[in-house]
Amino acid sequence: MTKFDAVGFGALNVDKLFSVDRIAERGGESFVTYSTESCGGSAANTIVGLARLGLKTGFIGKVADDREGNLLLQGFRSENVDTEGIAVTKTGRSGVVMGFVDQQGERTLYVDAGVNDEIDLSEIKLNHVLDTRLLHITSFAGDRSFESQVGILEKVSTQTRISFDPGMLYARKGLAALRPIVQRAFVMLPNQAELRLLTGKEYKEGAEALVDAGVKIVGVKLGEKGCYVTDGEENTLVAAARMKPLDTTGAGDAWNAGFLYGFLQGKNLEQCGMLGNFAASRCIVKMGARTGLPLESELKQL
Repeated sequence: MTKFDAVGFGALNVDKLFSVDRIAERGGESFVTYSTESCGGSAANTIVGLARLGLKTGFIGKVADDREGNLLLQGFRSENVDTEGIAVTKTGRSGVVMGFVDQQGERTLYVDAGVNDEIDLSEIKLNHVLDTRLLHITSFAGDRSFESQVGILEKVSTQTRISFDPGMLYARKGLAALRPIVQRAFVMLPNQAELRLLTGKEYKEGAEALVDAGVKIVGVKLGEKGCYVTDGEENTLVAAARMKPLDTTGAGDAWNAGFLYGFLQGKNLEQCGMLGNFAASRCIVKMGARTGLPLESELKQL
């Protein structure tokens, strides 16, 4: 019996979010109406989402021994996410993201990666990778940690499913550069813009291209339109719940959590999409990436 249902491998950041009158153009000005500080990182948010839904989770990553690093570790522990796989270094600084959110809930992010981009394969505790049903991978800004992700996939059992959300940072690398991860991914979870960058196609044809590349299930996040899910034979477009967004930060990560929860519970494609949409709808009505992530008890509303 495996120790974990899901383990995440991606950047760890403290999100410093500022609600602003508007996103200023180049050379322009705006003003801050509200600010928050919270723990973040794409894979990290998804893993916390899975933990809230009752799954056993862990994380692989790196932080510095500083204020932000301590916040990130405590944030996981408060959500019952195992932190033994997180390396702590005495040098450098932990990752930080500065985010600016306008009155419509749209945001602009600036990433200070810090030690996120310094993860070496030797720092990764293999028991976390070898003892999980699912390994969820998301992007880093630098090449060193990307290479560590590729290296770890060579050690993972074929019984461990790999899910991959490339994010914009990896999507910009192009499909050829990402092939070592894509060819191992069982589930791939891009949004529409990322999929277009990767394949040069709109979402239906782009999803088909990923299936042709070896991915078994593709879930495409379409924002207010919901999601499109396919395994190459069955495909479904699942409409989103109509919610007025307060902050869209982390909405895709929340969607991943709902979708992957359904996947791990053996749900069909449409049910997985519905769970993803539900989790995302809960996320966007509160400020921050994790505040609105639903609990397992809330799934009874579906």
